[in-house]
Parts: sequence; structure tokens; C-alpha cells
Amino acid sequence: MPASASAQPERTPRGSRSRRRGKLKGVSNYAGAVNRAQRVAGPVALVVAALVAVIAALAFGGASAPLGLSDPGAVTRWGLPITRLVVDLSAAGVIGALLLALFALSPAKPEFDKAVDLAAASAAIMTVAAGFTTVLSFSDSSFTPLAATQDFSNQFLQFVTQIALGQAWGITTLAAAATTVLCFAVRGQTALAFVTVLAIGSLIPIALQGHAAGTSGHNLAVTSLALHIIGAAVWIGGLLTLVLIRNTLGGDRLPTVLARYSSLALICFIVVAFSGFLNAQLRVGTWANLLTSYGVLVIGKATLLVILGLFGVLQRRWLIERLRTNAGRGPFWVMVTTELAFMGLASGIAAALARTVTPVQQVATGTTPAEILTGQPLPPPETLRELVFGANVDPIWLLVCVFGIFFYVAGVLRLRRRGDRWPLVRTISWIAGVLVLAYITSGGIAVYVDYLFSAHMAMHMVLTMLVPLLLVPGAPVTLAARAIQRRTDASRGGREWILLVVHSRVAGFLANPFVAALLFAGSLWVFYYSPLFRWATENHLGHEWMTAHFLITGYLFVQSLIGIDPVPFRLAWPFRLLLLLGTMVFHAFFGLTIMTASGLFLADWFGAMGRTWGPTPMQDQLTAGGIAWSIGEIPTLVLAIVVAVQWSRSDARETKRKDRASDRTGNADVAEYNAMLQRMAERDSSRR
Repeated sequence: MPASASAQPERTPRGSRSRRRGKLKGVSNYAGAVNRAQRVAGPVALVVAALVAVIAALAFGGASAPLGLSDPGAVTRWGLPITRLVVDLSAAGVIGALLLALFALSPAKPEFDKAVDLAAASAAIMTVAAGFTTVLSFSDSSFTPLAATQDFSNQFLQFVTQIALGQAWGITTLAAAATTVLCFAVRGQTALAFVTVLAIGSLIPIALQGHAAGTSGHNLAVTSLALHIIGAAVWIGGLLTLVLIRNTLGGDRLPTVLARYSSLALICFIVVAFSGFLNAQLRVGTWANLLTSYGVLVIGKATLLVILGLFGVLQRRWLIERLRTNAGRGPFWVMVTTELAFMGLASGIAAALARTVTPVQQVATGTTPAEILTGQPLPPPETLRELVFGANVDPIWLLVCVFGIFFYVAGVLRLRRRGDRWPLVRTISWIAGVLVLAYITSGGIAVYVDYLFSAHMAMHMVLTMLVPLLLVPGAPVTLAARAIQRRTDASRGGREWILLVVHSRVAGFLANPFVAALLFAGSLWVFYYSPLFRWATENHLGHEWMTAHFLITGYLFVQSLIGIDPVPFRLAWPFRLLLLLGTMVFHAFFGLTIMTASGLFLADWFGAMGRTWGPTPMQDQLTAGGIAWSIGEIPTLVLAIVVAVQWSRSDARETKRKDRASDRTGNADVAEYNAMLQRMAERDSSRR
């Protein structure tokens, strides 16, 4: 046999190669099936647990029992909480996926588009579920069984167009449909931020018409319910999205994205726990009522919340580190599937609680003028003790204040650990401003805002003048830019979003000193001499808008005068003082206009409270004008002093800078200046 023939490799029989390929293909198919099963297990556990929980809780709480002659039928009794549950879960899918895309995912990778696709699919499900919920809500509220008749259709049309509950669900359905279309059409990060706002806004009408919206503590009930719904949506939807896009995340991406989600989940846990406590306090009332069927369901939901909090601790302390060492793949799937199952149980109980009769009466039945107008009885007489120790908690602004202090202090500590310095006076100023904001929105003055025009004006002046005067020197944007870690994967974290907003054209326009001054002074007149004042007084949503508006306009104006954070354009120091003096004139004239007014502002509100204590409505209005004139001018005077001091320091720094530059060049600039004078003198003498 030739040597070349003996050197040839031994050939593998064709049958062996086929069997090997078959084995590899079988292994691959098996791995793919396992992978698909892992991805599906979490969502299935969420849905199944939610359905089991809602059915069991409805039966336990008695919400599914027939109502006698006014019973709308079994389909409505069982179907309404189930469709509402689907709305909640699909809304979670929309909002969670969008927020995860905005804050955790990179648009340069397939994970981003996959998350937006999930948001679009969830929004489509939400649209259909909200439509069914609208029909069942009409059947439930009108005690009309479902029927395919013309009379039913006519009454349903009237329900959607003229009744508040029907209008609310109609708005939610349309907003969900618009979100579906926009998720397919929009893929840019900035544009998706506005889509996310729309998706979150679709839940607001539900909160306004929610189970606790008719309580005597209407404002607190509506606000806490809105926070609860939105916080739960972000928490559940974010984890659900993470599970469904797991295949598009590489081995190194999963721990990073999970850590970012975990930070969002921690915030959501605090929001959900705090708002849930406030809701439970309103609906349960006393400790003894915890033994009722409603109270038992509340205890069950609270227990699930604690368990979910423990899952969050395990995620942050154990699972993420194991994933970074490639040792946590199996535990990841087990943990997230179990966590989603518990989330489903909590969601199901929440949907059933919305249909269960509460121990505390949920509809205000007072007959006094104050109760008819505000839904609450008159507060005690306004005294110094009540102003100092009284409380009327606004959950939104209280949480804003808590997170504002926490993140600011965390940023300062991060800088110090890094060896950088941050002035203590800035930290003190910021914390003081946040504490004043917390008091003015949730303290003693907030107790009387709905009843006394003077309290309303005091809140306004503090929000627009005193709070910004303390917050602006804290330089929060500069701190965020230095303390928050820069992203390098094209995703946007807190630093990137803050700088994007600050450097946007809109922010640049609003930060212009003349625009800021116009908003600051002009909004006074527009607000109080337009329907906006009535809307902000009678409607809680309007009140929240008013608080945000005056805080922002005041912040922009103070920032344009004494701000440390960078802005596109600043006036020279003399013109800053002139601008400040001009606004002082506007404030003074506005206060004097109120003091000399012959008529009562919102006479059918402030003049119809039936108060038997304190000044008359007209005297109270005179006090409000005095507050607008005096309290508004005192911070303005402080601003003028600060501007003057900064001007002086700026001149001193400029002088020192020129002196140092002159020393470095050996007084070359002085010599050049003297030489120029000498040449000018020689030219003058030659002309003679």
C-alpha cells in the first residue's frame, strides 16, 4: 500500500455523522425548550396567581355575592374585577417596559426594541381590557345586566359621555390605544419619555374614580391611590419585562440591567408601602376593623408586600453578585418566577379589595357647608399650635421631599468617599429648603388651605419665594453631574436625563432671565384672575399643578439671579438688580390690588364655608393681600442682598485674577498700557 494512502484519515461512516448531528440537534432543541419554559414560567405564574387570588378574595370578602333585585348579573360581578385586574397587569407591562427602556436599556442593542415591542403589545391588551371594563362598569353602576339591546347601547353611550366614571374609563381606553400606536411609531429615547408620560397619565382617571375617591379624605385617598397604582405598575412591569427580554441580554448585561431595575424597584417598594398604608388607614379606620373580611385581605396584601421586599433584598445583596460570577443562572429563574407569583397574588387581592365593602364608610355624607364643598369637616380654629403641629399630608410632595434629601445626601457622601469636596453650606441650604417644602405642603398651613384665602396665599408665597431661595444655592444639578456615574453603553441614567433636560432648548428658553421673570410675576395675575384659581381650589389635580407651577417658576427666577448651576445666559450684575426691583414692584402692586379689592375672590367657596371662628372672609382676604405684599417682599429683599454680595465677590475674584495674570507676565499688561498712553501723548504733541 502506498505511503500516501496509509496517511489518509479514517473516514467516519455517513450514518455516524447523521446520528451525531441528530444528537446535537436534540440537545439544542432541548436547551431551547428549557429556555422558552423558563421565560414563560414567570408570566404564567403572575397571571395564574393573580386570577386565583382575585377569585378567592372575591368569594372571601363577599364581593361576588348576588345583590338581590338590583343585581347586574354574575358576569358583571365576576367579570368586572377580573377585567380590571387585566387592565392593571397590562398597564404594568406598558409602564414597566417603557421605564426599563428609558433608564436601564441601551438603544444600541436589541434589548431596547424588544422592550418597546412588549410595551406596545401590553398597551394593546390594556386597550381591549379597558374597553370591556367600561362596559362592565356601566352594567355595575346602573345595576343593568348585560344585554345586546338598543336601550342598553343608548344608556351606555350616555354613561361614557356624561357620567364621570364612564368618562374616566373612556379616557383611559383612548390613552391606552394612543400609547399602542406610539410605541410602534416611536423608538427614540426622548420621544419615548413623552409616551411614558401618556401611559402613566392613562392611570390617573382610574385613581380619580377609584374605590377611595369618595371618602371624606378625598384628596389623600386620590393621591395615595394614584401613587399606589403607578408604583406597583413600575415594579411588576419592570420585572416582567426583564424576564421576557432575558434572551436578548448577554451574560454581562443581565447583572447590570438587573441592578438598575433593582434601584427602581426599591423606590417603588417605598412608594407602594407608604401609599398602601395611607389607603389602609382611610378604609380600615381602627385596629378592630382588621378582623373584618376587608381587614383580613389588607393583612394578606401587606404580608405579601413584606415578602416581596425580602425578595428585593436578596436581589441586591446576593443574586446580582452571583450573576456577575456566572453562578446565578438557575437561582435567577427560580427567584423571578417565585417573585412574579407573589406579585400576582398581591395584584389579585388588590383587585378584589376594590370591590369589597370597607369597614369605614367611603362616601361623605356631611351636610355642613364645608363638608359639602370640600368633603371634610371644618378644621379646628387657626391657632399657633395648629399651625406648628397640625398636618394634612400630601403623599406626593412628602415623598418628593424624602427622596430629595436622600439622593442629595447620598450624592454628597459619594463625593466625599471619592475624595472630592462639597461645601457644607450648600447641603444645609438644600435640606432646609426641602424641609420648608415638606411643611408648607403637608404641615399646619396645608390644613387651612381649602378654607382660608390667607392660608392659600401663604402657601403660594412660600412656594414661589422662600423655598427656591433655599433650594437654588444647593446646586442640585452640579451635584448630580459630579456624583452620578456616567453611563458608557448609550443608555440613560439619572445623570444623562438631568443634563439632557437642563441643556434642552425648552429649558434654555425658560431659564432666560426675562422669561423667568415674566413667568414669576405674570403668573400671579394670570392665575388669580382666571379660572385657574377656581380649578386649583376645587380640584385636587389642579392643586397639585398649582404647587408644581409656583415652585418651578420661583426656582427658575431665583436661579437666573443667584444660581450656581450652569445656565445658557446670565445678565450682568447691575441688570440683575434692576430685574429684581421690577418684580418687586409687580409683587407689591399685586398684594395692594387684593387688599383694596371690593369683591371676594371665589365668594361661593371661601365665603360659603360656614366658619364660626376666625376673621370674616373679607378680612381674611385683606390678610391674604398683606401676605402677598409683605412675605413676598421679604425674600425679595434677601435676594437683593445676596445679588449685591455675589456682585462684590465677583469683582474681587476678577481683580485677583487680573493681578495673578499680571504677576505671571511680569506686569506686561501694565507696561503695554503705559506704552499705549506714551504713543498717544507723542501723537498729540506732534500735531501741535
